[in-house]
Amino acid sequence: MIWVVGILLLFIFQTATILIGEYKRPAKTVAWLLVLFIFPIIGFIMYYFLAKEYSQRRIVQRRGRRKSAEIRHQWLDLEIQSQERNEQKYPLYEDSRLCGMLHNIPGSAISPNNRVEVLKNANVTYEEMLKAIEMAKKHIHFEFYTIRHDATGMRFQEALIRKAKEGVQVRVIYDGVGSYSLSKEYINRFKQAGIEIHPFLRPLIAFFDKRMNYRNHRKIIVVDGLVGFVGGINIGDEYLGGDAKLGFWRDTHLKLYGDSVYYLQQTFMTDWLFVSGERLAGDSLYPEHHEPRASLVQVISSGPDAYWDAIQEMFFAGIVAAKKRIYMTTPYFIPDASITMALKTAVISGIDVRIILPYKADSRIVQYASRSYLLELMEAGVQFYLYRKGFMHAKVMIIDQIMATVGTANVDMRSFFSNFELNAVMFNRDVIDRLEADFLMDLKESDELKLPEFEQRSRIEKMKEVIARLLSPLF
Repeated sequence: MIWVVGILLLFIFQTATILIGEYKRPAKTVAWLLVLFIFPIIGFIMYYFLAKEYSQRRIVQRRGRRKSAEIRHQWLDLEIQSQERNEQKYPLYEDSRLCGMLHNIPGSAISPNNRVEVLKNANVTYEEMLKAIEMAKKHIHFEFYTIRHDATGMRFQEALIRKAKEGVQVRVIYDGVGSYSLSKEYINRFKQAGIEIHPFLRPLIAFFDKRMNYRNHRKIIVVDGLVGFVGGINIGDEYLGGDAKLGFWRDTHLKLYGDSVYYLQQTFMTDWLFVSGERLAGDSLYPEHHEPRASLVQVISSGPDAYWDAIQEMFFAGIVAAKKRIYMTTPYFIPDASITMALKTAVISGIDVRIILPYKADSRIVQYASRSYLLELMEAGVQFYLYRKGFMHAKVMIIDQIMATVGTANVDMRSFFSNFELNAVMFNRDVIDRLEADFLMDLKESDELKLPEFEQRSRIEKMKEVIARLLSPLF
């Protein structure tokens, strides 16, 4: 009898710990309680090591931003100085609420002197990346969630080593979880060439430091502080269609010139300070450029170490600001309650809301979780399309002619609240039009998911969706 009471008290203690630790996010609380119910002891151990709030890096990030501010030039003030000139040109300034929200995101001004190239799929993107790397004179900053030791990974390694031998300073960051299979041979080859390379939390260290759940999902290349890349594409053969299961890989990336590259640089420098302990400084990191006042761009970083969930709030503000259309592509669709309500409110208000998801999934449980959110949105009028040509990995949102965003963040709770992410927001008509044209082309290669057909799925499928939905805040 005593052992029964002991087990009961232990279970109550574990439950209370989760309730107290996750009170701010009820959905996450339910998910962890379900894990605890299914795996009574193991579930609590998982919670202890995986669910800890990521607070240790806040001081590091604030220090990094302060140091970046010391060596930046007057480019931070350029957007403010040019705002009056841009008000007549950009629809953004007609929406005071959206404009005010974006302007007040900490450490992320809307910069005016930029040039943006939209890159469709990895074959084009890799060639542009390698071309930029080949042109490097001073430094190359290379940061990716996933780097593979395959033909693509070797091609980039050869290019980076070649530049290092020419005297270019090369720094590499990879995520310890996303690049868990990266071989020691590949890493040592970088080191032997004099290239500094560091993981963002090795899996084992992250596990025992209770930060396994937090991943650096960013994809950044900065060359000489003048050219930058950001988007959804990592370094690996699968992005060129090399995955036999997924086949063709549809993705979107950006090549940036001008003020916006400074913000990519700032993000890399902050991450570099964390992984290496080295505080980068010097005017060469933020060189003068000669890009014209051509395109407004805002680069927004977010992560569990920040006070704002900046990318999630940008998505929400954009959806709320829409008057005619909301177009999205995302490989993973697990929206939080605010994004779900914003989409429902938008479509009920008569706004054209279309979302493209992959037909083929790289994770079945995530796909079930995604589909658990579709019914209520489809009943409200949101149109979902399943991309048939291959795997849809592009992370794009288009709001009217006001704004469009491309980056590393998926429309899911992991990207919004747990991962370190980076998105670029564009406000120019030509960039928005290009992204819209790509979206409409993707629609032609997708099948609309019809509500009557979706409602006919089996009870087993629905049950899988229910379980995946309960666990979805952890994905």
